[in-house]
Amino acid sequence: MEEHTITILLLGDEKCGKTTFLSRISQGRHALHGPATITLLRDLDQPFVFEIRSRIGKYRFEFYDTSSPESWRLLQPDLVIICYDISQRLSLINLQRVWMKEFRTTFQAGDVTPVLVLGLKRDLRSEEDPNGIILPQEAYGVAQQMRADKYMECSAVTGELLSEAFDDICRTAVETTTEEGGQSDGGCSIM
Repeated sequence: MEEHTITILLLGDEKCGKTTFLSRISQGRHALHGPATITLLRDLDQPFVFEIRSRIGKYRFEFYDTSSPESWRLLQPDLVIICYDISQRLSLINLQRVWMKEFRTTFQAGDVTPVLVLGLKRDLRSEEDPNGIILPQEAYGVAQQMRADKYMECSAVTGELLSEAFDDICRTAVETTTEEGGQSDGGCSIM
């Protein structure tokens, strides 16, 4: 059985939920549904490794995020996930102005590396603050303008759409090992 190592980099503002997301998925597939107690991973333990077996091979996903020291800029990621906090409008703005720009200037393979957009803290989307609400359609539009390959959102705390987001990440990561690669044919798909 063929074995692949896939480097996945999470970019995004500090405190947007990347570590909580990684901590939750590190608890295993059984813990992806419903609320759960989350033990936070330590940044110095990067990469966070997940091993998955399928009919076509074994995959070792090595997740890194920007909380690690500057060493993340030395990576050559196979997949980049740009994250934002659904409850913070500035986080969505930084998605385009800071993180997509950082991705394009740091990584030479930016034109062939698949980019996913992940909205985190879905449980904090509040109908009470009309100025702060970031609806999925708006964030999806931003992801399309960035020419991201997929848009997803979830809550690591409640488990809402967590399993679906993780499945989409895994599917795209596995596609990076094929001849076609993990990029979409153009435009962003919503997951």
